Amino acid sequence: MTDSDDQDTLAEQGHHVAHNMAEVFDISSQIWQKFMAAQMQEGGPKHADPLNTLPTFTELYRTMWDHPQEVADRTLEFWSEQTALWQNSMRRLLGTGEPVEPLNLPHMMKADKRFAHKEWSENAVFDYIKQSYLLTSGWVQDTVNTVGEMDPKERRKAAFYTRQFVEAMNPANFFALNPEVLEATVTEKGDNLVRGLKMMLEDLERGKGKLQIRQTDMDAFEVGRNTAITDGAVIWQNDILQLIQYAPATEKVRQRPLLIIPPWINKYYVLDLNPKKSLVKWLVDQGNTVFVVSWVNPDRRHRDKTWESYMFEGASAAIDRVLEETGQKTLNVASYCIGGTLTGTLTAWMGKKKDRRVHSATFFTAQLDFEDAGELQIMVDDQTINVIDEEMDSGYMPASKMAEAFNLLRSNDLIWGYMVSNYLLGKEPFPFDLLYWNADSTAMPARVHDFYLREFYIKNNFAKGNLVVDGVNVTLADIRMPVYHVATKEDHIAPAASVYRGAKEMKAADVRFVLSGSGHIAGVVNPPDRNKYQYWTNSDMAHESLEGWLTGAEETAGSWWPDWDAWLKSRSGRMVNAREPGRVLGVVEPAPGAYVKVRFDGE
Repeated sequence: MTDSDDQDTLAEQGHHVAHNMAEVFDISSQIWQKFMAAQMQEGGPKHADPLNTLPTFTELYRTMWDHPQEVADRTLEFWSEQTALWQNSMRRLLGTGEPVEPLNLPHMMKADKRFAHKEWSENAVFDYIKQSYLLTSGWVQDTVNTVGEMDPKERRKAAFYTRQFVEAMNPANFFALNPEVLEATVTEKGDNLVRGLKMMLEDLERGKGKLQIRQTDMDAFEVGRNTAITDGAVIWQNDILQLIQYAPATEKVRQRPLLIIPPWINKYYVLDLNPKKSLVKWLVDQGNTVFVVSWVNPDRRHRDKTWESYMFEGASAAIDRVLEETGQKTLNVASYCIGGTLTGTLTAWMGKKKDRRVHSATFFTAQLDFEDAGELQIMVDDQTINVIDEEMDSGYMPASKMAEAFNLLRSNDLIWGYMVSNYLLGKEPFPFDLLYWNADSTAMPARVHDFYLREFYIKNNFAKGNLVVDGVNVTLADIRMPVYHVATKEDHIAPAASVYRGAKEMKAADVRFVLSGSGHIAGVVNPPDRNKYQYWTNSDMAHESLEGWLTGAEETAGSWWPDWDAWLKSRSGRMVNAREPGRVLGVVEPAPGAYVKVRFDGE
């Protein structure tokens, strides 16, 4: 190639870069305009501190002020560690000839997966930036978590919001400090930034001025086409649910049917993602007649629905229809997350009323005692609920608001990782059915939302025996039927220790508690064929804490599903002829039905 050709190539590359930078500027202007227009339309924030963080950090600062020596000692220790890190990095940068190992300092956080690019370790400058961040963020969080004496709940709240700040300040989030982004920008001549900002603009438009970060390829999946495809039919519906009955896969089925009551915070098909992951299909294959509640995605029409509406017009009405369809007097119920909290209150009400329609109840990661209910509890107090209530003038909590709260629990994975990958690297998210389901979130009626947060998260009235539904005072001790209770070890929504307390407080003679490996979703949706994780069992529920229970627990490799199936089988009666969906009530439409396909967000 001649010098002239080289010059032409460089000119073309320069023109390409200049064109991309001009496009970056133009798209950035559009993003800013749309964002500002949305803010002006909303009239700005109604509350200066909607999450009520000021009292918490005021208490933290007071605590630090009351312990000046402790703060001074920690600060001197931090700067000593920073000095050691700087000296170590300078030796490496100057190339003294001696091997320089990374420091392992007391306050050093564990690096997250966004530091996987080789330059974060091989380049002395970026390695220093990474290690300095890990040291500083570790020191900040350690100080907030341990200095002085604070109310434990206030301490957890301060630690949670400090972690949000620390994760936002990760150098990987910034264009100029991320070697992977800089390398991609040079290699692609800025094409990555153009793609990324176009995605950001689309996500901003989709969120009507609020950034709705895409976590997967939303066009790769469709409910009823390649997810939620187990054969069945909607056999009954009212204004808050559709009742699905699944087609049998065996000639004979267990006499007593099984009704699944899922959460309405998300859609039911997490239990029917695809044939290989589907709990619904697996249960059908074991010879169960399976029914599932598919909750409506609420809008203004549901503004007057209450917790009791979901109990009686929802779960209880579904129980009646299942019994009518199958000709049985009793059934087994399985429930998940907030669906389990609802089922707990309903079965307690049944215990008080001597209502014996439910023969056994299974709870998946369901909290019933909310004394220490995990990180979601941090975002709940009277002031924050009042703020939320003011914003729900349409009568329901929009789906996007619910999604934002859950994303904050894992902001590194569900927010910042995608900010970098999507908008700075310009990568389209990988198709993943679980993340598609996660993004397919739902709204919640305002009165149901308010009752749930106040009665359970704030007052913990069910565990304290002060919960009143339908004029009846109910408590955990009123749950009388056999119970199978599943918690997951790494659950950040329903902590295992909290789930254990709820199970222990039941007075039923037959309570089996199982602890599964992994978290809130993967620990539940864990088919036996995948041979993943493990579970622990222990029939001794006399231990006051989960830690005590674990000391005598037996660990079994793989999924807990077969253990549950054996437990369920002994409570499901004899074998009878298979039941086709809707032979008594008729068929409304094929599964998965219309309700689950509604993506209305109210915005």
